[in-house]
Amino acid sequence: MTATDAPRPAPASAGVPVLEMRGISKTFPGVKALSGVSFAAYGGEIHALMGENGAGKSTLMKILSGAYQADPGGEIWIGGQKAMIDGPLAGRRNGIAIIYQELALSPNLTVAENMFLGEEMSKNGLIDRKAMAAAAAPVLARLDAPFLPTTKVGDLSIAERQLVEIARAVAARSRILVMDEPTTSLSTHETERLFAVIRQLKSEGIAIIYISHRMGEVYELSDRVSVLRDGTYIGTLGRAEISADKLVRMMVGRELSSFFAKEHRAPPHDRAVLLKVEGVGDGRRIHDCSFEVWAGEVVGLSGLVGSGRTELARLVCGADRKTTGRVFIDGRACRIDGPLDAVEAGLVYLTEDRKALGVFLDMTIRENITLEVIARDARPGGFLNRSKARERADAAMKALSIRAPHTNLNVGALSGGNQQKVLLSRLLETKPKVLILDEPTRGIDIGAKSEIYRLIDALARAGNGIVVISSELPEILGTCDRVLVMRDGTIAGEVTGTPEAPITQEAIMAVATGADVQRAA
Repeated sequence: MTATDAPRPAPASAGVPVLEMRGISKTFPGVKALSGVSFAAYGGEIHALMGENGAGKSTLMKILSGAYQADPGGEIWIGGQKAMIDGPLAGRRNGIAIIYQELALSPNLTVAENMFLGEEMSKNGLIDRKAMAAAAAPVLARLDAPFLPTTKVGDLSIAERQLVEIARAVAARSRILVMDEPTTSLSTHETERLFAVIRQLKSEGIAIIYISHRMGEVYELSDRVSVLRDGTYIGTLGRAEISADKLVRMMVGRELSSFFAKEHRAPPHDRAVLLKVEGVGDGRRIHDCSFEVWAGEVVGLSGLVGSGRTELARLVCGADRKTTGRVFIDGRACRIDGPLDAVEAGLVYLTEDRKALGVFLDMTIRENITLEVIARDARPGGFLNRSKARERADAAMKALSIRAPHTNLNVGALSGGNQQKVLLSRLLETKPKVLILDEPTRGIDIGAKSEIYRLIDALARAGNGIVVISSELPEILGTCDRVLVMRDGTIAGEVTGTPEAPITQEAIMAVATGADVQRAA
């Protein structure tokens, strides 16, 4: 497929597309974000839009919503009629609703007030909250929402707030619903519930444009998948054609088999033990956990949601206080009462929540990368060594392929994958012996994932000890030498493999669910 391929049509029975975007281009100062992109969606279909961060997906959808204006020459057609979308209000009038990853709700208002925000009902010149609640009720019932129109949004979970956004789109009689990475913050149960709502909306004739980096979701939901790369349209696959190999090749221009690129070899058991954890617990969630990590080894930490993986990592690294157990690094017992103690001992922790607990979005790339070593680099008298900071940041950008024009750019302006690489760069500047990486590729695109996998492999080849916590079993299988499996706050077992008989997902899940114990009994 090439960038000049026309978008593949839906079956003839689908009729006129509810949306056609023809020849859409967008230029920002010095950057061609989109180049002649065409895209079509039909009523009653789920059309996935995929591509690496920076491929142009968000820009295309912001043009659709009216947040951006396309360059002259492109056209948008809604329901067979040419539309002029010159702002967000025009987008809403044309039946377009977008639910962004960062939800745009007012937590101090009720569900009904959020649903009709900007289009409030009134009576005698006053907002009629009773009428809005009455109008919201049947919409919420239609979506099987477990809350009332009068509930404050601030009292809802992330999944429930997302349902409010969907209810707002339904109340506005939207014909086109764009969902941008909607499951990033959801549990498995919440994701399944969301999928049921999406399928219901599809059955009602709404066109759903679904943006996600998660292959499994795309396989499960999508009727068609369109791919952008570097601001150009690459092609569209029908449901029967969708496969990981095809999608990866379209998105990044290379085969899936090159993804994990695991070149390091699992070390023999007589290698140095870099991390030894003995009987660690917190008296509540985590109980008597012990394990070792050897030099040059990547150990997976797996288990179902709620099994205690992150909680254990936080205890080991001092982010939370342990009540029992000891931690040894490179053979030396270490008192780790906080993350700084861990860093000084040679142990670093990559948090699973990079935006809240990792990077500083309103600080520059250079400031983020050099934050941990700023005191070490300081000149006599405690003055900042700005030239050394620039040198470190420039080298880190090159080493980890951080895509940005310069190191003075705020991290908040970067894609998720580049933010993750900035955070990794900061940790690597401390020259750690052991790294615990908690969901290292969550919410980032396939190309950035591949680069992080290569970094993990390079660190193992250099002799570091690495623990990878991941909810994605293919990631665990592709990067790790052996896998520790947690269940109910304890390490329930270890799964190992050989080149001839590699570790399987089934073996990990058997331990995670307790099926191995049941079989043995």
